[in-house]
Amino acid sequence: MAAKKSDCTPMFQESIDKVQKNMPEDAEIDSVVSFYKVLGDKTRLRILYALKEQEMCAGDIAVLLDMTKSAVSHQLAVMRNMRQIKSRREGKNVFYSLDDEHIVDILEVALIHMGHGEVHDS
Repeated sequence: MAAKKSDCTPMFQESIDKVQKNMPEDAEIDSVVSFYKVLGDKTRLRILYALKEQEMCAGDIAVLLDMTKSAVSHQLAVMRNMRQIKSRREGKNVFYSLDDEHIVDILEVALIHMGHGEVHDS
């Protein structure tokens, strides 16, 4: 049995039990953390917002964001590995797009949330 870390005595054990029963496994939490770490980069977010509007090749993304193609390709690989984007080949060109509608939803909800204009104290 693992050593207890909390120095608190439960006040509402039924609440703890209910939440614990529905809490995702650590591996699932780790996957979500990794997903958001990838989103937590300004360059990658800019790429995602670009791809939200239009399927693009790495060279055009590089021009749009004033970056090298190599730097963009590196970021695309990171995002593809996290299943945030997908690619398709057409002749010598590789086109990138968002992996699915969930990515669009996440981007839109984040902007809506941040657009509230109010700062809330915790």
